[in-house]
Amino acid sequence: MKQWKTMIAGGLLVLGMTACGTENSEEASGESTDTSGDGGSGSESTAAEEVTISHEMGETTVEKNPEDVVVFDYGTLDTLDTLGVEPAGLPQSTVPEYLSKYESSDYENVGSLKEPDFEKIAAMEPDLILISGRQQSAYEELSDIAPTVDMSVDTTKYWDSFTSNVEKIGNIFNKEEQVEEELGSIRDTIDTLKEEASSAEGDALITLANNGELSVYGAGSRFGIIHDEFGFKQADKNIETSTHGQSVSFEYVKEEDPEYLFVIDRSAVVGGDTSAKEVIENELTEETTAYKNDNIIYLNPEYWYISGGGLQSVPAMAEQASAALE
Repeated sequence: MKQWKTMIAGGLLVLGMTACGTENSEEASGESTDTSGDGGSGSESTAAEEVTISHEMGETTVEKNPEDVVVFDYGTLDTLDTLGVEPAGLPQSTVPEYLSKYESSDYENVGSLKEPDFEKIAAMEPDLILISGRQQSAYEELSDIAPTVDMSVDTTKYWDSFTSNVEKIGNIFNKEEQVEEELGSIRDTIDTLKEEASSAEGDALITLANNGELSVYGAGSRFGIIHDEFGFKQADKNIETSTHGQSVSFEYVKEEDPEYLFVIDRSAVVGGDTSAKEVIENELTEETTAYKNDNIIYLNPEYWYISGGGLQSVPAMAEQASAALE
């Protein structure tokens, strides 16, 4: 009898140990499952999606739909605005009037176009920084703060470069469909303008007026879109291609005698003592065909000098150029 009781007690002990082991095993399994849900195999479905962007300064891996974006290029700000993407910060000293809402204290002022406030930007801990040519020298330092993408427009192939930049923005922010629609509309506008300008008689000269000084621009240059994409014939085919233009005299303008004279007033956006109209319309240019036919076209310097390459600025540029044909 005593032996029998001992055997029962031993059996109950074994069953208890087995049950305890099973319970511990289930708890361990449950902990493993919970961990997997937070960061194990299930993390692949919850991890942020990334995209690698190729640009002039290299390649940058960017998180899709970044929340805090610092933008130094006003053409890119223009595009973000069109797509309904709000930046966290930007340089606020020279914001174009049509984007003036971004001068608000709702957005961080991150320095100037040529002098980023690195300390403030770092404190913001942005997810993405968008720059252009004026900030290329600061690319490495900005890249140490956050993924940085150069959105400069290559003016030697303006349309291809512009559309590529906009498509990159669309890809980053999942706005591909809207981007496609916007670009299609702009392409239609430019195609119509190009057909009209190409068949028009006479040629054109593109000038930049700056405090009494005059520069001209040809195809492939900063404002060469007038020739390359809009279809206006170039008055002087020997103009050197450059960012800052070729300095000329008013005697030169008189000798070239363009049918259309396009004028961009740099002083109007950076501060100056004279207006472009005061500089351009003098006794020499008054002898040109452009002046006599009322074909001197003063282009909006905000679109052309400050915020070119945006979804709003590019069609506005085409519209202003087309005014020459009216």
